[in-house]
Amino acid sequence: MKFMLMTYGTQEDYDGMAGKSTGKPAWTPEQFQAMVEFITALNKKLEDSGVLVETRGLDLPVHTRRVTHDNGENVVTDGPYAETQEVLAGYWVVDCDGIEQATEIAMELSNCPGPEHVQNGAYIDIRPINDSADELL
Repeated sequence: MKFMLMTYGTQEDYDGMAGKSTGKPAWTPEQFQAMVEFITALNKKLEDSGVLVETRGLDLPVHTRRVTHDNGENVVTDGPYAETQEVLAGYWVVDCDGIEQATEIAMELSNCPGPEHVQNGAYIDIRPINDSADELL
C-alpha cells in the first residue's frame, strides 16, 4: 500500500534555513548541511530497500499560486497567504506493507537534524494513497 508522508514549514522556516534572522535563530551552515546529509542518506536507504516511490522538496511559499472559484469566476492569488501559516514543504511517497511501516519511516524522518525550535515544532502527516475512487466510499 502506498502512503504519502508530508512535512510542513512556513516562510519563516525557509528564511531561517537561508540564514536570515526572523526573530528566531537562523540556521547555521553546519545545521543546514547536516539536514541535507540526513535526508540524502535516508532517501538512499529507502530507495535501496525498494520502499521509496518518490520524494520532493517544495519551493518557497512566496512562489505559491492559489486558484479558487468565486461567483462563477476563477481567482488567482500569489502566495504567501496571511491566513495560512504552514504550507506543505516536502513529501515522500512510500510503498509499504502497512501503516506501521510508514509510521516507522516517518519516525526516522522526524530525527532530521536542525535547530531545536524547528525540531520541536516539526511534524509529519501520514496519509494512505487511494488507487481508485472506489476506495473513497
